Amino acid sequence: MPAGTVEGGLVDAIREAALLEGDFVLRSGRRSSYYLDKYRFSTRPDLLAPLGAAIAEAVRAHEPLAVRIAAPELGAVPLAAAASLASGLPFVIVRSSAKEYGTGNRIEGVFEPGERVCLVEDVVTAGGAALEAVEALRDAGLIVSTVVCVVDREEGGADALARAAVRLRALFVASEIRGSTPRAHG
Repeated sequence: MPAGTVEGGLVDAIREAALLEGDFVLRSGRRSSYYLDKYRFSTRPDLLAPLGAAIAEAVRAHEPLAVRIAAPELGAVPLAAAASLASGLPFVIVRSSAKEYGTGNRIEGVFEPGERVCLVEDVVTAGGAALEAVEALRDAGLIVSTVVCVVDREEGGADALARAAVRLRALFVASEIRGSTPRAHG
């Protein structure tokens, strides 16, 4: 998204809040010299509100037939909640595995099989977590063809999702966020 817009301000805010420099191992197992700490932007109301609005807008633009939002636990849940508030669409939470107590659900929240949902993610690298959530949603009878994420690290996630017939729509790409010097981890 072009700098100078509201989104440009979000790029700067995310960079300042969440971009860390150092030696990191990512969920994918890859090593990286930088890390986007999603909790540093998803737990701040001053960033969460505009991110929720931007995600809601992206859902309307890229998955207009969605009747609800979905989010894998844990990191994307605040983003889905903010997008739900901004859009009026309810959301469901995708657990990493079915819980072993209570209802034993893997998908938490009310839904009907056959509904179209849009998955919300925080940061996509290789796409593994998003693909696992898409599979769980599809196994529950939901239709998923779009993932909206805050940041695409541009490391193969879009291609991996495309192989599963899912489009990745990112609010930002890592090269935008990294446009300035990250701060040291610590």
